[in-house]
Amino acid sequence: MLLNDVFQKHPAEKTAFIFKDQFTTYGEFRKKVLDWAVFLQSLGVKRGDRVGLFSKNSPDFVAAYFAIVKAGGIVVPFNFQLIAPEVAYIVQDTGMEILITRSKLDIGQALQDLGWEKELKQITFDEMAAPLGAKLIEYDMKESDPAVIIYTSGTTGRPKGAMLSQGNVVHNTEDFMAIIPVSENDVGLCVLPMYHGFGWNCSIVMNLYLGATMVVQETYQFGESMNLIKKYKINSMFGVPTMYQMFVKGAQPEDLAHFSYFISGGAALSRNLYDTFAEKFGQHVHEGYGLSEASPVVTCSRRNKTKQGSIGEPLPNVRVKLVDENFNEVPVGEVGELCVQGHNLMIGYWNRPKETAYALRDGWLHTEDLAYKDEDGMLFIVDRLKDMIISSGENVYPREVEEALMTHPDVKEAAVIGIPDKLRGQAICAYIVPEDGGIRDKRMIRKYLLSRIAAYKVPKEYIFCEQLPRNNTGKVLKKVLRQQAVEDLINRK
Repeated sequence: MLLNDVFQKHPAEKTAFIFKDQFTTYGEFRKKVLDWAVFLQSLGVKRGDRVGLFSKNSPDFVAAYFAIVKAGGIVVPFNFQLIAPEVAYIVQDTGMEILITRSKLDIGQALQDLGWEKELKQITFDEMAAPLGAKLIEYDMKESDPAVIIYTSGTTGRPKGAMLSQGNVVHNTEDFMAIIPVSENDVGLCVLPMYHGFGWNCSIVMNLYLGATMVVQETYQFGESMNLIKKYKINSMFGVPTMYQMFVKGAQPEDLAHFSYFISGGAALSRNLYDTFAEKFGQHVHEGYGLSEASPVVTCSRRNKTKQGSIGEPLPNVRVKLVDENFNEVPVGEVGELCVQGHNLMIGYWNRPKETAYALRDGWLHTEDLAYKDEDGMLFIVDRLKDMIISSGENVYPREVEEALMTHPDVKEAAVIGIPDKLRGQAICAYIVPEDGGIRDKRMIRKYLLSRIAAYKVPKEYIFCEQLPRNNTGKVLKKVLRQQAVEDLINRK
C-alpha cells in the first residue's frame, strides 16, 4: 500500500480534522491533497525532488505532506523551533528548491553564508491552488520509493537525514495498530509535533488509516488540551512524559475516564510517573520505544502486559537483538546494544553512504542504545552508548551545544550533560571553563546561544569550573560530571 492510499476509502462526509473549531471532512481533505499535488507539479516538482515543510501542527501541514508525496516529491519536514542557520543547512544538504510554510522565513542571509547559489522558492499554504484545467501526472510509485527525509541531530554537530520509504511508514503504522485498541470511532488528540516521526505515524497516519477523527492542537498547552478533551470527547492520545506529568498535576480522574489508551514515547517514562498516573487514573501509560531510522516505532507494551520501566516488546514483523561488542547475542538479563531488523528500517541516510553502512551493518540497525530483556521478554532501556539528552521529548546532542558554546570568546572549554528533571525528563547542564579574565555570566551566554541554536537545545543550568575531569587520553569524563552535577547545583543554591 502507498502512503496516499490510507485515507482514500473513508466516507466523504466523515470528519477527518477539527482544528481551532474548524471541521474538515475526508472528502475535503482528499480534494485539497489532489489540488495541492497538481499545484506543486505546476511549480516544477518532479519525482524525487525534495520539498521542505515548515509549520506548526495543522491540517494544512498534513495536506501538504501528502500532496508532496502524491506529486512525486520527498517531504523534508522541519522542526519549527530551528533557527535560520539550522534551517539553511538542511536546505543546502537536501538541495531543495521549494519550501512550503505557514509564513515565509527570513533565511536568505543564512543561505548566503553557506554559499547557496540556487533559488529557494517559499510558498505559503494560502498560495497553493491548482491551475485551472491542470491534471496530475501519475507516477508509477512503489512502496520502496522514498517518502520523507527526517533530520536527526548528529554527534558531530551536523544532523543526518534518515530516508524513509512509503512502505516504511505504512507498514510501521499497520504493525503498531495491530497491538493497540483502535477504532474508526476514535477521536484522537494530535498534539505531538507533526515533523516528528512519532507524532506523524501514530497520531496522523494511523488515524487516517482508520478513518478516525483527529483534534489537532497547534502546540501543546495543558489548559487548551483539557478544554479540547472535554469539548470533543477525545478518547485517545500519544504523548511524551511531560504531558502525562501535567495530567497528574492538573486533571481529575473523571476527565480522562473515557480514554481507551495512553501511550508515551520520545523520552523515558519515570517509574514514579508510571505508578502515580495509574494510581490516579486507573490506567497505566503504555511506554514505547523508537527512533527515526526505524520509521519510528520498534517496541511498545501491550494493553494487558505492562511493567514499570519497560518499553514493552517488539511490534509484529519487527525483530530485536541485544548484542555485545562482537555482535554476539547476550543472555536474558544481561545488557547489550539494541539492534533492530524488519521492514521498518530506513533506506539510509541522505548522501551519507559511510554512516548508512555503519548504522545498518550486519543487516541490522544498530541503535546505540543499551538494554536488557527479562524472562517475560520485556525490554528495558538502561543507557545510551552516546551522550544524547532527551529533554521534553526533543533529542539534543551535547556535541552540537558544546561547539556553539566554544565559539563564545569567554569560553575556553565546555562539556554538556543531561541531568534529571521531573518535568522535562532531562534538563541540559553546561560545565564551562572560562578563558582567563572571561566573564562568568550565564544570562549573557544563554542569550548568545539563543542566536545560534534552537531554544530547546540551550542549557537550563550553567556551572563554571576551573577544569574538566578527563581520562589519561584527554577525553572528558561525563559520567563524573553527571555524578558531580547534583552536588554542584545543591551547593550553588
